[in-house]
Amino acid sequence: MPAQSLLVPSAAPTSARAVRTAFLNVKDAAEYLGLSPHTLYVWRHRRQGPPSFRMGPRGRVMYRVEALDAWVRQQEQADSRSNTALSPLNSAPQHRSGRVPST
Repeated sequence: MPAQSLLVPSAAPTSARAVRTAFLNVKDAAEYLGLSPHTLYVWRHRRQGPPSFRMGPRGRVMYRVEALDAWVRQQEQADSRSNTALSPLNSAPQHRSGRVPST
């Protein structure tokens, strides 16, 4: 084997490796998110949490890594502590309508 070929990475990853990095099963997705697999199962049952789908003849539940990342970004934007536009501390005080000011 020529020495030069050892220095050049392959142009495309193998298909099995690409699938492993693009898709995660429930256990791996839970580890990726720092959650328990049970939490992901409950969220899937309740139609909450990150998007998932069934893959293959056995219908294994899978998650796309890019979908997990997008879901985490959505969670960050929906949280007022991360999104200052949603923070109640940045909004003008609201006054109750229908109250008659005292004279």
